[in-house]
Amino acid sequence: MLGPELVVVLGIAIALTTAVARRLRVAPPVLLLVIGALLAFIPQFARVQLPADAVLLLFLPALLYWESLTTSLREIRKNLRGIVLMGTLLVVVTAGGVAVLLHVMGMPWGPAWVLGAAVAPTDATAVGVLTKMLPRRNVTVLRAESLVNDGTTLVVYGIAVAVTTGAQHLTFWNVSGMLALSYLGGIAAGLLAAWLGTVVLRRVDTVVLENLVTLLVPFVAFLGAEAIGASGVLAVVAAGIVISQVGPKLDRAETRQQVRAFWSFLTFLLNGSLFVLVGIEAMIAARTLHASDIFRGLGVVVAVSVALVLLRFAFLNAAGGTVWLVTRRTGGAPREGHRDRLVSGFAGFRGAVSLAMAVAVPRTLESGAPFPDRDLIIFVTAGVVVLTIVGQSIVLPLVLRRAALPEDESVAEERRHAERTAIEEALAALPRLARSTGADRATVARLRKDYEAHLDVIEARAEDDDDHPALQRHDNAVALELALVQHKAATLLRLRDEDEIDDLVLRQIRAGYDAEEARLNGAVPL
Repeated sequence: MLGPELVVVLGIAIALTTAVARRLRVAPPVLLLVIGALLAFIPQFARVQLPADAVLLLFLPALLYWESLTTSLREIRKNLRGIVLMGTLLVVVTAGGVAVLLHVMGMPWGPAWVLGAAVAPTDATAVGVLTKMLPRRNVTVLRAESLVNDGTTLVVYGIAVAVTTGAQHLTFWNVSGMLALSYLGGIAAGLLAAWLGTVVLRRVDTVVLENLVTLLVPFVAFLGAEAIGASGVLAVVAAGIVISQVGPKLDRAETRQQVRAFWSFLTFLLNGSLFVLVGIEAMIAARTLHASDIFRGLGVVVAVSVALVLLRFAFLNAAGGTVWLVTRRTGGAPREGHRDRLVSGFAGFRGAVSLAMAVAVPRTLESGAPFPDRDLIIFVTAGVVVLTIVGQSIVLPLVLRRAALPEDESVAEERRHAERTAIEEALAALPRLARSTGADRATVARLRKDYEAHLDVIEARAEDDDDHPALQRHDNAVALELALVQHKAATLLRLRDEDEIDDLVLRQIRAGYDAEEARLNGAVPL
């Protein structure tokens, strides 16, 4: 179990990794796994055990919910065909291919399918962190694939574990029923949880309660789906996508600020903690293996990692060829070309979901006997995660240069369009709003001048002219406003230190200054 010492050590490990990973040019997840492996040699941490249910309930809903909230629904709709194929069929093909390979290498079918299912899904968090250099469409497709394939792989994983432990027997109708219940029930549970969340959000009027509701939605969706035997992962993803579309219409600016800060920090901690904990578990598992088993495990890690890349490439090219034939006959055009497939083939990072499934493998069968090859499953999964992250993150920049994907300017263009349209419509509505609010002419004239100046800045940004007078005036004004806000904040601190104002007054006023400073810091070029 997790003690207070481990909680402190986890925080220190995450902080240390964040500070030195970039300088060492090492992917943070790899460094966290190494730190976890080293911690396993400390007696206090040598017997750390992660309860299977706690791993799936604590880590997965939060990590996947944030990824769902921050993905693009429009891009998912545009690339739905590829996402569905890669999120369902590719997962089954990968799990089956790895299981066959492992069985050939001497592993029984049950553990082989469990391990195949564990390493089959790509990880949304790892994809988001390690593919920032890709165009937006490619990143969105990879992240959406990761969100969908988690639901598929957990069904395969659940069937493999249940059959291996003796809890269920494998039949066509059994598997079909589990798949149907997993998808339909999971999506239904997610939609229900999202609907309940929106109903409550419409009725609460305090920021704290709004944040609490937002926090509860993914866990309610996950537990509701699991209660009926459906996919909790798909429930969380469905709820997250719905809330991402409806939430901004319901909550307030203060709530949105806190939600962004809270969830980004929470998922950062959970993701880092999971890698450290699995590093500990992997080393504990390795220490229970004989030397010959460790060498065998290392061989399995390499073989499985190579198989994952080859299976992914084979599927992408087979699917791409099929789509090309279909679109050629129908007169359409495939959305992905060979360059996109080349990049996608080397972007199949494994991460937290695979690790969580490996650790969640039960320790015993229904008969009470130990689960076969459980320690090897954890060891190999951790090794595959490390090898795919290290190897593919090194190869991916080279592949990108080879693929020469066109630069993605759509986000910058759409942001300028959105800001321009919002300001133009605000200026058009200014007289009417001034009458309704009772603003005087001087105030209206000042605001009109400010908005028109902002519009000039947007136009100058679109022309990509850094020497434009409007940009220079804007940047100078922002720098001056920042200096003034920081000076006001320093004055508040001096008044508090001189005992002229209370800490409560400092916090109240400083909150407004902080929001103003954050706004000014955001007024920079894209």
